[in-house]
Amino acid sequence: MEQRIYLAKLSAEDFDEYFRMLGNEKVMAMITERALTKEEVQEKFHHALRNNEIHESYGTFKVMKASGNEFLGFAKLEIKKDSRNEAELGYLVKPEYWGKGYGNEMAKALLKIAGSDPKLKRVYAITDPQNIASRKILLRNGFISEELGEMDGLPSEVFGRNME
Repeated sequence: MEQRIYLAKLSAEDFDEYFRMLGNEKVMAMITERALTKEEVQEKFHHALRNNEIHESYGTFKVMKASGNEFLGFAKLEIKKDSRNEAELGYLVKPEYWGKGYGNEMAKALLKIAGSDPKLKRVYAITDPQNIASRKILLRNGFISEELGEMDGLPSEVFGRNME
């Protein structure tokens, strides 16, 4: 199957698109239950840029259509500085591309990166239990539901996948 997307590491020039996504109530409904303020987005953006420096293969990526270089969303495979054996997977798709398989392709691309690192033992993702589309993507890609509860006062479901 032809690759429909490619990932490019988030850079300082991507703030406007990042803000449009995280400031969009529809996009954030199943993540934070509200659009983020410019100040909140700036904080997250700077965190993502700093995290991108930890390892060349990991971090936050803008996701582009392979044909036409059209912006589709953002994806992350984030490791913490002190833990190289576990990474968090996440994705945000522009609403006009929902239901077209791009979230699944983002997850597959991130898992391909994860699978190429022998030090990485586990990948996890956190989603709203009501986000049926995201749950389907994770289950389709070998994740299992590990924990149902609350995180930062919001409903959450943690999915995990061993990479060994």
